[in-house]
Amino acid sequence: MAYIISCGLKEAEFNYEQSDIQHLIEQIFPLKESDKKKLMPVFNNSDITYRQLAFPLNWYREERQLKEVNEAYCDKVIDYSKQAVLKCLSNPSYLVKSINTEEIDHILFVSSTGISTPTIDAYLIDELGLREDVKRTPIFGLGCAGGTSAVGKAFDILKGSPKSNILVICVELCSVTFQHNDARVSNFVGSALFGDGASCLLLAGEESQLLKYRASPIPKVTSSSTKTKPNSQSVMGWRVVNTGFEVIFKKSIPKLVKTFWKEHIEERIAELDIKVEEMPFIVAHPGGRKVIEAFVSTLGVDEKLVMDSKAILQQHGNMSSPTVHFVLNRIMETKPASGTKSFMTSLGPGFTSEIVSLEWK
Repeated sequence: MAYIISCGLKEAEFNYEQSDIQHLIEQIFPLKESDKKKLMPVFNNSDITYRQLAFPLNWYREERQLKEVNEAYCDKVIDYSKQAVLKCLSNPSYLVKSINTEEIDHILFVSSTGISTPTIDAYLIDELGLREDVKRTPIFGLGCAGGTSAVGKAFDILKGSPKSNILVICVELCSVTFQHNDARVSNFVGSALFGDGASCLLLAGEESQLLKYRASPIPKVTSSSTKTKPNSQSVMGWRVVNTGFEVIFKKSIPKLVKTFWKEHIEERIAELDIKVEEMPFIVAHPGGRKVIEAFVSTLGVDEKLVMDSKAILQQHGNMSSPTVHFVLNRIMETKPASGTKSFMTSLGPGFTSEIVSLEWK
């Protein structure tokens, strides 16, 4: 088994109201004014109030080549990752004592918005003073599913290495993927939805010495499940072009929540013998307003179960993989009682559904 001992977050430093970003997109999006006006309600109906970006708004006015964009990505994500890790290892909300980086045995590094070889986790070994024998598992291409998927992978690893400790680091700069010459609706929706940020979770095996540092009941990961829909690669993802990554979104995503994800969650509920209506909350990745609404209608539950997901979407937008950890952190701060059950879930390119079951201990 695995325990989520602590969490650390890093918000991007430039905080903007949704209306500020909307005004910029009105000026630079490559469509005729009449066509842009038809799309502008996407901003107003997003249920997003604020988003944090890695750069000032004026930075996004200029079209850049992939080389420049990716260099900016690498510089930022090293810094964001480092700050998230240091917060995680010293967070007084969850730990009675700060934890030394030398206690870490494995890094799972998740990011899909830039590329680096060696991967960013290699740089973090030096930045954080990690041991030379720390294991590295970089994960690219999972998009919004990455936050939950990495928790599931850490769970699988810790079952076979119960004394070990793993950092799950998710960092995304979604904003740098905006394309100045892409007039597709997907690009417009992305400009109305995505933000930047980073998260770090500390997971420990059931025989880890770090468990003694927990300040209160913490979520225990009790199972992990992945389900990928055949022939669905075109639902979401990137198309790599000279100026970076063009976003791919299909309108069918909320419908897939009501069909494909429904099938997956019903399988998990039956196997685990749990009742969703008895859960006080769901740690759901807020992919967007319609995705959250689809979660609620599919489960047939009160929307209060996803109020934390709605709050994170409102305050940050969709930051891709770290977002579900922002939701988890918000819930962990309320100190759920021992015995509380829930599940973490995200959807991403593949088209893939990830579900992790949790119980506070």
